Amino acid sequence: MKLTKKSHACVRLEKDGGTLVIDPGGFSEPDAAVGADAILVTHEHPDHFDEGRLRAAMEHSPGARIWTLASVAGRIAAAFPGRVHTVGHGDTFTAAGFDVEVHGELHAVIHPDIPRVTNVGYLVDGGKVFHPGDALTVPGRPVETLMLPVMAPWNKIAEVIDYVREVRPRRAYDVHDALLTDLARPIYDRQIGALAGAEHLRLAPGASADL
Repeated sequence: MKLTKKSHACVRLEKDGGTLVIDPGGFSEPDAAVGADAILVTHEHPDHFDEGRLRAAMEHSPGARIWTLASVAGRIAAAFPGRVHTVGHGDTFTAAGFDVEVHGELHAVIHPDIPRVTNVGYLVDGGKVFHPGDALTVPGRPVETLMLPVMAPWNKIAEVIDYVREVRPRRAYDVHDALLTDLARPIYDRQIGALAGAEHLRLAPGASADL
């Protein structure tokens, strides 16, 4: 499996001729999902869900499909009848040749006064990759590669470190990092790398790794 990091929370997975893209939101490249056979969206926030990026991908590839929760599906399904599938915690499906399990139900708490939206994470190919969206969901399954939401208004570095410790992946790649400045990155790299108990890695947007 080939993993390509796109900007912020978006990643692209390729295997056996199939391409799966997760969270092509407004902070990712305009063509982040173009060419995808399947697209997964974790929740409705604009840095994860961007209607224009989804439309570009669906119009480019008539066979492309979207899997997402109801709050997102309701905003895009009418434009692409039969091509948008609603999922929730506990569901399983196959998309672009990848086996996917859905884990989680709610976005992390941003502030007690802000209502929590729904959020799901996607476990791909039996734990080869787990993308939690905007939550610190523990899937309860072995995870090889954790897409780690490293910096967000709803988290702090101690929570990030403890999350890696709880999931216990073989490796963790940073995502949700568009707000992390270059000045801060060495601090995060050093602390997560020293304390989290897993190999901590970072890819620049557009860079790839073989899993």
